[in-house]
This record gives sequence, C-alpha cells and structure tokens, in this order.
Amino acid sequence: MEGFDGHPGTAKLAAVLSQRMKRENESPLVLDFGEIQANGSLVTNTFPIPIPKGDYSVCRSLTIGEAGKKLAETDKLGKHEHKGGQHEGHTDGDGAHTHEGGSHSHTVLVPEKMRSLKAGDRVLVAWVQNEAVVVDMIVKS
Repeated sequence: MEGFDGHPGTAKLAAVLSQRMKRENESPLVLDFGEIQANGSLVTNTFPIPIPKGDYSVCRSLTIGEAGKKLAETDKLGKHEHKGGQHEGHTDGDGAHTHEGGSHSHTVLVPEKMRSLKAGDRVLVAWVQNEAVVVDMIVKS
C-alpha cells in the first residue's frame, strides 16, 4: 500500500495519527468543580462518588495552614517605617513610626484567602489521567 506521496508507510502513519487525534478529541473532561466533604474526601460534579482524602492530590499552595495561624516571621535591621494599623507600643494614628538600630520582627499570619482546604470548600479540580488534582478554591465574585 502506498501513500499519496508514493512512499509505502505514509498511509499507515497518517492512519495512526488520525486515530490518535480522534482519541484526544474524545478525551473526558479535564477541568471540573468539586467540594471537600466533612471527612476530607472530594466529590466532583462529574464523579459523585467520594474520593477519600489521600487518594487525590492538592496543589501545595492549598496546604499553608489555618487562617490566623503563623505563616512566617519577618526580620528587619536598622531604620524602617510601618504604615497602616496598630503596632506594639505605637497605637496612635495610623501606626506609622520608625525604629533606630537593632533587630525588629513581625509575625505574618495566614490570611483567610490563603488558608488550607476545609470541609465545604468549593474547588477547581484538574483531572490528570485518572487522578483528581485540586488546583484552587473557588470563591464568589
């Protein structure tokens, strides 16, 4: 059997490529919505059977910790200013002040919008082959 260019095998290669493209076009949904259940399992819109915690993956940014818990500690040497909000020993006005010399630090807390997943969270799920991967939380606009 010869292909359209006169080379045997060209038709066979074209058939293989055609079959692969057809399979790709028939592939299942890649993105999905889901919800984290009370026991930590995941239920998605297209796969309503709970996927147990540990049997699906979560992007690292969704594992930071609980809102209000310590995320990091900053360190600053020498002169600098703080603007906005109250600060230990400086509660008047907008909180702006300057430190001279010595080390100075602040505790940075996990904000609500960056917290780890919890029960009831709506999530965006990417299906990677047969594995569900929670990409991010979905919030109202």
